Amino acid sequence: MAVSENVNVALLLTLLAGLATGIGSAIAYFIKRPKIVYLSFALGLSAGVMIYISFMEMLPTAIKDIGELRAIVAFFVGIGVIAFIDLLVPEQENPHEFAGLQEPTARPDSGKLMRTGLMTALAIGIHNFPEGLATFAATLGDVNLGIFIAIAIAIHNIPEGIAVSVPIFFATGNKNKAFFYSFLSGLSEPVGAIMGYLILMPFLSPVLLAALLAFIAGIMIYISLDELLPMAHRYGHGHLVIAGIVAGMLIMAISLQML
Repeated sequence: MAVSENVNVALLLTLLAGLATGIGSAIAYFIKRPKIVYLSFALGLSAGVMIYISFMEMLPTAIKDIGELRAIVAFFVGIGVIAFIDLLVPEQENPHEFAGLQEPTARPDSGKLMRTGLMTALAIGIHNFPEGLATFAATLGDVNLGIFIAIAIAIHNIPEGIAVSVPIFFATGNKNKAFFYSFLSGLSEPVGAIMGYLILMPFLSPVLLAALLAFIAGIMIYISLDELLPMAHRYGHGHLVIAGIVAGMLIMAISLQML
């Protein structure tokens, strides 16, 4: 399939990955005390998929197409971009630093809770922007690769949706409002994809596409190490997280052999 023919698929995958935040909000609807320990395995799985794809598929492909030096530079530029975005978000509202998703035992100040929820939604929106670009750009080059990345990002968007909806729900008592803001935070991923399309398409070439693969690999490694794994350990036992990582890598290894 030509790159231009992948655009609609890329936009759809990015939209679905972003809207997975709504799944997290829906979980908060029906689980009174969303301990979500079971998500530790899923988050480990997501990290395993991202790490394996980055180091075994995307970065080697980029090195083969544009040379080791340029691929490595693009890889670390990707890490630098997502790290810089991380620094722009105050630590208190950074979804990577979210302290927990348990229902409060005593009702705290509703205004403070509302601010926490809204700022978390904004922070997640900022973080999701480059993730949308990553899913979109990877799908342009290889639809199968884009599907795996979209699934991995969707899994890690679920607890982010809970992180937005829980404080807003306890601040307002309104589940619809909590779901709306959670849903809205996920829309930044397709927005990132559309912006990437508008900016990159006039210049898209095999060289740029290869550089984007290395760039995206850097973004995904940072997300895995800075967000997914710490969050997974917060929700479950270390061995469960490791099992998820290994399972994610094994699934990707088998899947790539079958492609």
